[in-house]
Amino acid sequence: MATRSAAPGVHSVTHWRAHAREHPLRHRLAVVAPDAADVIRNAGGWLFDRSAAGWEVTVLVADSADVAPLRILGATVLDLRQALAGPIHEIWPMAVAVSAATYRVEPMVRTGVLDCLDRGLTEIAVWGDDLPDELAGRVAPSYHRVSVAARAFKSCALTAAGCAGEQVPPTEVFGAGELLPPRYRAEMRDLLPA
Repeated sequence: MATRSAAPGVHSVTHWRAHAREHPLRHRLAVVAPDAADVIRNAGGWLFDRSAAGWEVTVLVADSADVAPLRILGATVLDLRQALAGPIHEIWPMAVAVSAATYRVEPMVRTGVLDCLDRGLTEIAVWGDDLPDELAGRVAPSYHRVSVAARAFKSCALTAAGCAGEQVPPTEVFGAGELLPPRYRAEMRDLLPA
């Protein structure tokens, strides 16, 4: 069992990295956002569906005050500042989802996303209004059809995050980067072109 940091529900970055090194072949999705509510509203269904499909989902948030709702969706939570302060680790996720708000304010996140888009080997999804201009031609409108189970769990997570009564739409919308080479696309059918 992973040791947790000071904030309840937030795991130690050091222990998470050790865990990742012990299990290098797992499919991993890393989600970066300002807080739990932003993740749940915009990517909670996709996050749950990937977790239910066996992916290891890690959410890095700047505000780790209330992250318990993310556990409902099957995520491990890390503090964004601690993760960025440490050395770059050797375990890279197969997919990264980023809030446009975090992308704009965190230079290391921006550099990482652009590097992933340049390489074309990591699936990139960005959500939020007003995508930065530098992403305009690099990500295409995409969506995820949220499963019935994910909609139920997302609704529970929204309630736990203090957002009771919010509607859970059947799709979640992202800007997604192109994967290269084409053979990788066969695995990633849950983000569809809009």
